[in-house]
Amino acid sequence: MGAEHDHSHNANKRTLLISFLLIAIFMVVEVIGGIVTNSLALLSDAGHMLSDAVALGLSLLAFALGEKSSDASKTFGYKRFEILAAFLNGITLLGISIYIFWESYNRFITPPEVASTGMLIIALIGFGINILVAFIMYKGGDTSENINLRSAFLHVLGDLLGSVGAIVAALLIMFLGWSYADPIASIIVAILVLVSGWRVTKESVHVLMEGKPSSVEVEKIEKALLNIDGVKDVHDLHVWTITSDFPSLTCHLVIIEEERQNDILEKATELLQKDFNLKHTTIQVEVEGTILHQECEYCH
Repeated sequence: MGAEHDHSHNANKRTLLISFLLIAIFMVVEVIGGIVTNSLALLSDAGHMLSDAVALGLSLLAFALGEKSSDASKTFGYKRFEILAAFLNGITLLGISIYIFWESYNRFITPPEVASTGMLIIALIGFGINILVAFIMYKGGDTSENINLRSAFLHVLGDLLGSVGAIVAALLIMFLGWSYADPIASIIVAILVLVSGWRVTKESVHVLMEGKPSSVEVEKIEKALLNIDGVKDVHDLHVWTITSDFPSLTCHLVIIEEERQNDILEKATELLQKDFNLKHTTIQVEVEGTILHQECEYCH
């Protein structure tokens, strides 16, 4: 399990590094192009790519800090910094979407002249870069389970949609002279960015608030533990996530026969690992009628 986790961790880190370099380089090109062509669609996409560069850099830092060993101050180590990075990325996405909405509103009031040809060329290049980065992240990293990498991946998908919007807007301006296409494309991107930012922020807050993993059903765990021969009661059951791919559980088991304590503990630990993929567990065994059981504050 440790080797598998390390491999996934290294793959995620390598994927982020390559993506960061590609995004950062093109971000500079798009900022210059947006200023030269006077395109809000390009500038909003460039602003999003700037947040991507920061997000990817922050995610890289999170993975690096997550490698630090635990100490007396941080007994779980620094792995949860990945969740903090995801939270900051989500907040950044929300802020960017609000800013794009505001700029689009101003452009509806006073539509500026946009150099559609230059806008189209840069948008097409951006589309290609974003397709490449999204493919690298999807194939090379764990975007389904690792919330830190997934938040960065959503940034890139937002950029990809931003490039599509800029391409469509450039074509409409070029062939139909429709100047409102630029702010409209920006608003569509802003809505998509807003949705992505909300999802990432909500999920990271859930982890920071010690919420249970979505894949875990507490009722099923409790029922399975109660079905172990010799277990009379289960209480003070908590399931939460330290960071991505690191669910944890603690609980109290009330048993009848003290001499079976080690056997029951072994069975419970094995059950949680095998049936629920919970490998970091802490189980307190209480023998019914003993002082430990009677004085357990959660029992009452």
